[in-house]
Amino acid sequence: MKIEEAIKTRKFTTSKEKALVNILFTYGWLFNKEKDNFKQFGITPQQYNVLRILKGQYPKSISTCDIKERMLDKNSDASRLVDRMFTNGLVERTVSEFDKRKVDIKISERGISLLLSIHEQREKFDNIANALSEEDAEALSLLLDKLRSIDEGEGSTPLACS
Repeated sequence: MKIEEAIKTRKFTTSKEKALVNILFTYGWLFNKEKDNFKQFGITPQQYNVLRILKGQYPKSISTCDIKERMLDKNSDASRLVDRMFTNGLVERTVSEFDKRKVDIKISERGISLLLSIHEQREKFDNIANALSEEDAEALSLLLDKLRSIDEGEGSTPLACS
């Protein structure tokens, strides 16, 4: 479906405006599909992102600050996400041996098991990308990288963690 049909508009001021609106609309569309997919597993897309980050570190642990730096949604409250995930048995927490003020997080066996269950069901969501050829997907990624490159060096600030 064309963006004009999706948001019921006839025209955009410029092609660049249309592209930006299309990116924002598509983000919301994908996010809602992901949210619906994860609902059956009792987690949010942000929690899934944390599980994937931790699985990539396994068997090592990392700090909440390091998790936040790697998250797709930089506005997420990583500490609260990890707290909820700990309550649900998806992660383990230990006080850092190097800095007693920090807590190290590691994916639990239950978290690994949940990720395996999700990946078995993930094919339906992943098939969305089948609308693109490999060349289209590569071109899209390059264009999105180019769009974000405007922020490099000017005004981009690293996340501060204490």
